[in-house]
Amino acid sequence: MLIKKPEIPSSEITPEGLYLNRRQWIGAAAGAVAAASVPSALLACAPGGEQDDKPNSYEDITSYNNFYEFGTDKSDPARNAPRTLRTSPWTVEIGGLCDRPGRYAFNDLVRANRVVDRTYRMRCVEAWSMVIPWRGIQLRDVINQARPRAGARFVEFTTLHDPAQMPGQRRQVLDWPYLEGLRMDEAMHPLTLLATGIYGRPLPAQNGAPLRLVVPWKYGFKNIKSIVRIRFVDRQPRNTWQVSAPTEYGFYANVNPQVDHPRWSQARERRIGEWRRRPTLMFNGYSEVASLYSGLDLRRNF
Repeated sequence: MLIKKPEIPSSEITPEGLYLNRRQWIGAAAGAVAAASVPSALLACAPGGEQDDKPNSYEDITSYNNFYEFGTDKSDPARNAPRTLRTSPWTVEIGGLCDRPGRYAFNDLVRANRVVDRTYRMRCVEAWSMVIPWRGIQLRDVINQARPRAGARFVEFTTLHDPAQMPGQRRQVLDWPYLEGLRMDEAMHPLTLLATGIYGRPLPAQNGAPLRLVVPWKYGFKNIKSIVRIRFVDRQPRNTWQVSAPTEYGFYANVNPQVDHPRWSQARERRIGEWRRRPTLMFNGYSEVASLYSGLDLRRNF
């Protein structure tokens, strides 16, 4: 199902030169009188949006995150992933219910599609958040190339499974390999990215190199890292955390301040680099996706 949303022009995407230079960005944003005309998806960093957000530093983004394949502490991915993960060559297998299955070299997959820069909020289910300047390709472009069949209702993603490269997989913390999934309309939404970089640089190993999913209105665990397989399926796939703790993690994982996790209130969040907690926004502030869930009980379908 193709969601008919207008293409976001490159002129409305945060320029790399601005987010690479904080002072230049602040000066430019202060004079951005036309900010109100920019889609809310691109207002994560613009004064005048629902929150006045600034991108987290490159150091914040690359040193504090969850990637259990390299350890369960927030600092483990940065310490371990660059030493063991080999991201070149890298192949992504695309298959399932589609007319153009195949194995694609990472570079070929990226070159075949338009690369965009998007600055999005990222909200972890653990009630912390960041603002991240991503670089990547729209997932819907890859889907259109694969030509899914009429029966394809969901997209399933799989992370690399190689304990030699990912030492955390030697421990049964989770059921490996890591799996995730989206409904087809979620996958086709223009906000959904396959990220290849941050701050205009190639994606670091600890952040899911060379290819990861970014769905900014969902909790971070949906944003599967180091993708090696994309499949089109007719049934809702079970995601890894849903298998691990089905009463705590659902399939949708939409950011929702009204539905708490058993261990964390979702009403407020701590932005990395800030002391005070701020209110959490429904759908992480990306209200344009609300129509995807019209009529769906978001308490039962968490």
